[in-house]
Amino acid sequence: MSEPLITGVGISDFGRFPDLTEEALAQAAILAALKDASVGVRDVEAFYCGNALGGHLPGQRVLRELGTGGEAVYNIDNACSSGATAFHLALQALRAGQYETVLVFGMDHLSGLGGGALPLNERDWNNRRGLVMPALYAMRAKRYMHEYGVSAETLADVSVKNRRHGMRNPIATFCREVTREEVLSSRMVADPLTLLQCCPGVVDGAAALVLSTRPAQGVGKPVRILASVVQSGLFEIHQVDMTEAEITRRTARLAYEQAGVGPRDLSLIELHDAFTISELLYYEALGLCERGEAPRLLASGATALGGPIPVNASGGLIAKGHPPGATGVAQIVELCEQLQGRAGQRQVDGARIGLSQVTGGGIWGVDHAACSIHVLAL
Repeated sequence: MSEPLITGVGISDFGRFPDLTEEALAQAAILAALKDASVGVRDVEAFYCGNALGGHLPGQRVLRELGTGGEAVYNIDNACSSGATAFHLALQALRAGQYETVLVFGMDHLSGLGGGALPLNERDWNNRRGLVMPALYAMRAKRYMHEYGVSAETLADVSVKNRRHGMRNPIATFCREVTREEVLSSRMVADPLTLLQCCPGVVDGAAALVLSTRPAQGVGKPVRILASVVQSGLFEIHQVDMTEAEITRRTARLAYEQAGVGPRDLSLIELHDAFTISELLYYEALGLCERGEAPRLLASGATALGGPIPVNASGGLIAKGHPPGATGVAQIVELCEQLQGRAGQRQVDGARIGLSQVTGGGIWGVDHAACSIHVLAL
């Protein structure tokens, strides 16, 4: 059996589109991916849909107008990790020989939710007491600053970097370049996190990928999947170290083992920068540096475009936004375009191996509910 490859990618603009539906955004991404792969919708044997907030049967709603032939549609909700989890499951089906060509897509339309923090399950102990995501990450930021003597300016510099990257990404429709002073003076959301240190709360978007074991005939060179790992959070009954991203560290270790590579082999990373502190924590969890060394790594310019390990060349969640069901797929689209040399002004020179990391959801007693990491190469 041939190795499953990514043979086509597609992505919609990310922004506020109250006059569009999530179905329309997803259809645009799907058609773009099919065109990129040079296949028709009837060549696809199964569809995997990642969606967090779209209600029942989101995949079928998207596909009913595209002329599919009644193939299997799998709807996956794993919070912000939904799209990446859909990709993982599609890959397993291809490797098992169940299908030869599948399509993965993710989408969400947050314009209809009215803004603010993402709605969480009110039955959860933390959520009932107001520990929404901005509050949780503010606590993590405060503790990290206390433990390692980190300044608010360092947190702001993550936003400055990623928004600078986002200015080079045409799908980041409302991104603008900012200064450190603008970040720090923007409205406080949860101390020490200001508005410009949080990913935008109202963003719509979709992304899609074609995977196949058949001979590739698409526009770009097919991309290999060296590792695909999904893990769930551990129930922690003892005191928790809020400065460690345990689930990401654990998932990364498994992904590196599966891929046969290490952090030093990576050319670029797309990670889940829902808040500025997230990026710093994930530098350490992914093995880019030791505990407490993330601020120094950031300040060195190593994770900026032109550095040895650019992080979030796309602009990340902070610059382009975070429709939860789409994010994991969009990260993989970005890695594919970078590896294929099709990333335009944000192209990472000599990109050979890329890693994507996305976590999902918060529930009482665990770091995160889910984490998905993928390692790709040509």
